[in-house]
Amino acid sequence: MKRLYNIFTIAILAMSLVSCAKESITNTPDTPISGEEIDFENSIQFNTGITTRGQLVMDDYLQDDFAVYGYVYRSSWQAAEAMAKLHDSLKEIGYDGHNLELYLVRLLFCLFADDSSIFNKNIFYEYVRNHSSEDGSNLASVINEIFEILNTPTDKRLKNISDELNAFPYVNGKLFEERLPLASFDSKMRKIVLECCALDWGKISPAIFGSMFQGVMDTDKRRNLGAHYTSERNILKLIKPLFLDELWAEFEKVKNNERQLKIFHQKISSLRFLDPACGCGNFLIVTYRELRLLELEVLKALNGTQRVFNIADLVMCNVDQFAGIEYEEFPAQIAKVAMWLIDHQMNMLCSAEFGEYFVRLPLRKSANIIQGDALELDWNEVAPKEQLSYIIGNPPFVGARLMSKEQSAQIERVFDHIRGAGNLDYVTAWYAKAAQYIQGSCIKVAFVSTNSIVQGEQVGILWRVLLEKYNVHIHFAHLTFKWSNEAKGKAAVYCVIVGFANFDTDNKTIFEYEDITGEPHILRAKNINPYLVDAKNTLIENRSKPLCDVPSIGIGNKPIDGGNYLFTKEEMVEFIELEPKSAQYFRPWYGAVEFIQQKPRYCLWLGDCSPSELRSMPHCMERVKNVRELRL
Repeated sequence: MKRLYNIFTIAILAMSLVSCAKESITNTPDTPISGEEIDFENSIQFNTGITTRGQLVMDDYLQDDFAVYGYVYRSSWQAAEAMAKLHDSLKEIGYDGHNLELYLVRLLFCLFADDSSIFNKNIFYEYVRNHSSEDGSNLASVINEIFEILNTPTDKRLKNISDELNAFPYVNGKLFEERLPLASFDSKMRKIVLECCALDWGKISPAIFGSMFQGVMDTDKRRNLGAHYTSERNILKLIKPLFLDELWAEFEKVKNNERQLKIFHQKISSLRFLDPACGCGNFLIVTYRELRLLELEVLKALNGTQRVFNIADLVMCNVDQFAGIEYEEFPAQIAKVAMWLIDHQMNMLCSAEFGEYFVRLPLRKSANIIQGDALELDWNEVAPKEQLSYIIGNPPFVGARLMSKEQSAQIERVFDHIRGAGNLDYVTAWYAKAAQYIQGSCIKVAFVSTNSIVQGEQVGILWRVLLEKYNVHIHFAHLTFKWSNEAKGKAAVYCVIVGFANFDTDNKTIFEYEDITGEPHILRAKNINPYLVDAKNTLIENRSKPLCDVPSIGIGNKPIDGGNYLFTKEEMVEFIELEPKSAQYFRPWYGAVEFIQQKPRYCLWLGDCSPSELRSMPHCMERVKNVRELRL
């Protein structure tokens, strides 16, 4: 028997159910869905359909989340590009900075609400279209009217406002609380706003769109918007072994025992999470979604197929279980709003399952996203240690030699000026802060990091502090894998994931990759040492003298030429046009960046050039002169 779903159900099911089980989506429509009701089975094709309870099922944790979510990704990209046009138009007239960022975040909420049952369908679009003049001269006032009404409780609104305006719900959540200066629009900008409204915002994924939305603010990054997207597959690599697999296993044990299942429900609703480098909230969004999917299975087990008349009394998980710290204001704002959006998507999923519309308005709870420097803030003020369960995230990847002076000074302070601190990558400071924070607690931590922290000289510096000062025990680890996405021109980053705590466990797991772009196989370990191998904790310190009778190493591959002898391919071609005889003296040159990111550079290698030959090449002589002056 075919099952009919309302339009909002299709949007939510297509986007949100990503971790439940076994089979994969093989085809999804590219065109927007229209109509009040549609035939679900004919709209989205499955290998084996859906279960009798309507549960969407997928291949075990996304073999290729871009293939599975292709249309969601495209929709999110289109939405981000539309917002980029609007951003540019407003910035061009001088509406910039904090005002512009908050304005766009508010518009994002309204556009999403218009297509996802937070608002009555299309009331934002229709109000903007019907009440603004074609030249756009009053559009800013029209939008401001909406922002004001969204921040006004229904019982405090003026009695004579139009029914159209009064149809907007009271949102609260402080999103519309701050008064912003009026923007200004013209006919072209009004057209852009209406084009944004015309997109199906019900299809966007908060986990994808947030990062893309951040990218539109930086024109240098915009050509590679997808590079900001952290794939859900990689996020699941962290959260599954940290807590999710364990929770699902516990659910399977108690699902047929009502009393124990209710206790389990209380447990998952009391869990607290912190991402101290949350960006646009990708890790928080996916984690919350997975928690709500688990809660939905709990509710289905407790209530069976019976119709539920007050879902709000059943759903216990909420966004205030999550906290984050983000250095920049704009992504912090996006993260908070994105958590509301994913919450609404999951509420719609509950509505579809139990047959009652469920929306949380006004917004009474929010994720505690703090704008600030995570290395300077007291994490306990953001998320009290006695309440926290897990720390997750993907702290910034900045190499020791690429940090700013301020970042280097932070590393020195966090590590209490220990010998060798200057050789540590920026991400190691989050390990030290987390290790200090979790002392005497049952909090578990997992971070994505560049693999440099588990190899070479950093191991002896970082892990001696973590092991000996903070008594850290590694519970699980993903060995080196390639962290990437589908964006063009992306830089390859080779990462590890390390899960640790202030207490030991007998259940230690290593995820090993034969192919760094593929899937891992699982190894059970007695102990996971700082090199992420099953062996006792051993640290190899750096030393200045060789162990045996071999020549000492100098400074390695380090040019001291002020850039005079190094060329990109384009620069080399231009130089050879000026100095044709120099062509024979160019050699390929490889440093870490050139090797890892496959960015070819070339060196003007004049060691074999005779003095007379060199004097015949004035442009080469000029380079030699510059280097001589640099080195003297």
